[in-house]
Amino acid sequence: MSLLDWNDAAVEEVITATQVNAAASTPVMPPVMVNVEEDDDEGGSGEIGGSGEIGLTGLESLEMGAARIQVDDKKIINCRADLNQLVPFKYKWAWDKYIAGCANHWMPNEINMAADIALWKSPNGLTEDERLIIERNLGFFSTADSLVANNLVLAVYRHITNPECRQYLLRQAFEEALHTHAYQHVIESLALDEAEIFNMYREVPAVSRKAVWALPYTQSLSDPNFHTGTVQADQRLLRDLIAFYVVFEGIFFYVGFTQILSMGRRNKMMGTSEQFQYILRDESMHMNFGIDVINQIKIENPKLWTPEFQAQMIKLIKEGVDLEYQYAVDTMPRGILGMNAEMFKDYLQYIANRRFSQIGLPKQYTGVTNPFPWMSEIMDLKKEKNFFETRVTEYQTGGALSWDEAE
Repeated sequence: MSLLDWNDAAVEEVITATQVNAAASTPVMPPVMVNVEEDDDEGGSGEIGGSGEIGLTGLESLEMGAARIQVDDKKIINCRADLNQLVPFKYKWAWDKYIAGCANHWMPNEINMAADIALWKSPNGLTEDERLIIERNLGFFSTADSLVANNLVLAVYRHITNPECRQYLLRQAFEEALHTHAYQHVIESLALDEAEIFNMYREVPAVSRKAVWALPYTQSLSDPNFHTGTVQADQRLLRDLIAFYVVFEGIFFYVGFTQILSMGRRNKMMGTSEQFQYILRDESMHMNFGIDVINQIKIENPKLWTPEFQAQMIKLIKEGVDLEYQYAVDTMPRGILGMNAEMFKDYLQYIANRRFSQIGLPKQYTGVTNPFPWMSEIMDLKKEKNFFETRVTEYQTGGALSWDEAE
């Protein structure tokens, strides 16, 4: 059965199965079809570099008198160099993103919600369709960013064996917590039923589908018995990074962001829209960092990027597009705010083509264009560059971010 066909009973069944598997310490993991018998050039056993050594964690015993760290000692995964020494930098792009993230600091309570509260309380302030959009997106995002944060601190962090990349991951984890704080602030300000909104991903199929799709990929990496160091394991890590950074943060957030920001362009729910614009800026940087990590792993481990693996990643990303389109259908049963669900099909395929290109895969959708050109300005898609394309230099501090309507 496809995720797109799931009803309440089906979603509840999968959630229950996931909880049982977690309790049994047997994470559910989609299969990865890899060729693990291919030998290294040196005649190894299919392990990266032929060594099969597990990377360090940063908690190893001190080795007195050890040699000082050299740049060439560093690797993004499976590194055996001391992880507690930040310098010398090997991946300056990771440090630059950390500094930029710090410069972009903001807090949810800095944003005035008074007009939103008045509009929400007014019986004629919003249509039922507009209220549905607000509630459904708060239901998805309020737990989605917690899911991402848990994935970072419980799974991804221990497998990325580079201190400057870890420095950014810690900043990202804080920002994910900040985003959850922002959604809670909006929910509290509008006097919504907090239990209903936060539990929506276990009650409403439109919200549940995306979380159910993503959970196996974090359960995979959080498995205490999982370690990188072989082609099969490293492909599993690479796949799960693509699932979270390219699909979850790079596709799954875009319908909701577009819907909320469209309301802001019409002078509705301006405080909520401003919260989402700050969040969008953070998430764009998260995604671009993740894409840089993915591409760096590919450069350092070219044997992972096989034609078979690439075909699987194309299928994975296209699944994400289909799920996000279904979310648009579910949250916009009728045309609203100058948009309809069909327009989102083109938009998601347009975004997906960019994601394919960013990680070195061919575009899969022909003849698609951006039906929401105003989003290119608000979301700064034209500057949504990663290190391997061009460096982003146009950052703003939180206090300098303005809400400018752009066509």
